[in-house]
Amino acid sequence: MVVGGYVALIFAVAVIKFEADQVVTGFAISLLMLGLPAVISSRIYDSAGSTQQIAQEFLLPDYFNRVSLASILAIALVPVCWYVLYKTPFGLRIRAAGENPEAADAAGVNVIRLRYIAVVLSGVLAAAGGAYLSIGQSSLFTRGMTAGRGYIALAALILAKWKPIPVLVACLFFGFTEALAIQMQGVIKMPSGEDVPVQFIQMIPYVLTIIVLAGFIGLSRAPKALGIPYRKEN
Repeated sequence: MVVGGYVALIFAVAVIKFEADQVVTGFAISLLMLGLPAVISSRIYDSAGSTQQIAQEFLLPDYFNRVSLASILAIALVPVCWYVLYKTPFGLRIRAAGENPEAADAAGVNVIRLRYIAVVLSGVLAAAGGAYLSIGQSSLFTRGMTAGRGYIALAALILAKWKPIPVLVACLFFGFTEALAIQMQGVIKMPSGEDVPVQFIQMIPYVLTIIVLAGFIGLSRAPKALGIPYRKEN
């Protein structure tokens, strides 16, 4: 999570201080993060593909029939995020910095500092999700183990119109489609009687993501200042 915060800080400096394009910068950092873990892994574990397994006692415990503690904490964070965003002065400033930074600046809010804080926090939370994949859901890190989940999370955010409760519903929907795809492997047959290739079944969550976005993207409105650099007026 600390490393995730530092990576997010690099992104924040590029897009906030130097006003770089957010999409291009994010894509560049994504490419860097695809290769950097392999380099670190090969240096520490003599393997660029995966790390050694960790001891089972270090894994997060499961409760209620394989519902992990991390999943419970993630769901519990949703109302916390909702409360912070809509019921606290900090949340009001965050939303103002995304919707109308000029008005927020005029009201005495340090928009630049607030954007730095928001970006770094997002990096910390995203890294927490990655840590769960490697030490909670699994017991080792494997290159490419996220399998595009970050893009599905972004799709869920757009579908849910940047609101915490709908984001939870959207993520549960995408999680359901992924679980459904896993259960369908080896069950669905082609007319010839052969199993449907697993690659086609694994495509289901992503295809459904495209279909859902195609139907709802026009109804979703992003914060007005999203992706727009802010220059403090003198």
